[in-house]
Amino acid sequence: MKSVARRFQQLKENSQCALIPFITAGDPDLETTAKALEVLAQNGADMIELGVPYSDPLADGPTIQAAATRALAKNVQLDDVLAVVKQVAPKIEVPIILFTYYNPIYYRGIESFLQQVKDAGVSGLVVPDLPLEEAEILLEPAQKMGIEVTLLVAPTSSPERIKAIATQSQGFIYLVSVTGVTGVRSQMAANVKDLLADLHNTTDKPIGVGFGISSPEQAKQVKDWGADAAIVGSAIVERLANGTTESGLKAIAEFCSSLKQAIS
Repeated sequence: MKSVARRFQQLKENSQCALIPFITAGDPDLETTAKALEVLAQNGADMIELGVPYSDPLADGPTIQAAATRALAKNVQLDDVLAVVKQVAPKIEVPIILFTYYNPIYYRGIESFLQQVKDAGVSGLVVPDLPLEEAEILLEPAQKMGIEVTLLVAPTSSPERIKAIATQSQGFIYLVSVTGVTGVRSQMAANVKDLLADLHNTTDKPIGVGFGISSPEQAKQVKDWGADAAIVGSAIVERLANGTTESGLKAIAEFCSSLKQAIS
């Protein structure tokens, strides 16, 4: 299994910032999702976040919500998403990180869910609605199975909470750049620079910045501020959804390449 932490270590040894694009599984369809994973891996992605469509995605902005709604309308379920991962994971060198809300995990049972995602080839998990106080029920069994669970730090988190999250998070720490939901934004919040500095003073774990990065210039900015990874979601999802399948895949290939070039 490809390790998220090991990938970050390799990048650090080469003084590189990671690029982590996000797509929603099943939008516009599962066949395109499989192709998109390969395209992103071939055009600069160091890891890929794959979102499981969910009916009440509290952390997601309108672009990703709309993508999830379209996927759900086609009856895309967790088993379908894992089937795509199982198909693609052996073909690509980059770790796949599953972005899912907690309900599907609870519904399947933690042990069963973890075994299924491991068998599919998933390397890591991001569960945005799992609070720190309840994270241990997932973190401990996941660690035993070699699945890295990454926790999120909000810009409103207290220093004590940031330290606790940094201690528990696996793979890397996901710094949410804004108070609110995901989405394309015209500029990065200035306090991200200070938050990155505070986190680096707290932990030596890699820090990825997400929620709002929508251009190569913004990706470079967070890298220059000290981020170990730029996480780009809505801007990728938007490009993949527009036009034909072929034009969408071409658009994300070019955009992914430009993002990686900006932070190299």
